[in-house]
Amino acid sequence: MSDKKNNIENNIENNIENNIKKSLDNNSDSKREREGLKLLGNQGVKYPQDYDPSLLETFENKHQDTDYFVKFNCPEFTSLCPITGQPDFATIYISYIPDVKMVESKSLKLYLFSFRNHGDFHEDCVNKIMKDLIELMDPKYIEVWGKFTPRGGISIDPYTNYGRKGTKWEEMAWQRLSQHDMYPEKVDNR
Repeated sequence: MSDKKNNIENNIENNIENNIKKSLDNNSDSKREREGLKLLGNQGVKYPQDYDPSLLETFENKHQDTDYFVKFNCPEFTSLCPITGQPDFATIYISYIPDVKMVESKSLKLYLFSFRNHGDFHEDCVNKIMKDLIELMDPKYIEVWGKFTPRGGISIDPYTNYGRKGTKWEEMAWQRLSQHDMYPEKVDNR
């Protein structure tokens, strides 16, 4: 009876140790580091003072066999007017169809924050964001839309997109661009 009890206790101890080890492996900093993610879960992150695309990080798309949209809504985007230095405020919408790589959201947040003290026109900000994400991920399709609040009585909503050349995504990009904003919203909420 005593041997049976010892075996059961040993099995329980081994199971507990294995579960703890698995949990640590799945949740540890080393797993994030193996995946190349330095910012996710890092409580000591310093916020950038100027535009810095090197902040962007990726992880592997676990559903490469499925086409799907990923959409980020970024309602607190700020940049500076390159002429006056006055702040510009916008909601940035980023939608993309991933291929192999996906952008990690905390790195995207810090990257977008890096525009805060950066002087660029609205159209430049939106195009830079898209081009940096294309270089980072090589998505099948991506679009970036900035809805900037008015300054001087005018709001500007630049839209840009890209579909991978020579694929159906290139055609989709043209279709979406050519039909973009055909029925604009009433602008009374900004």
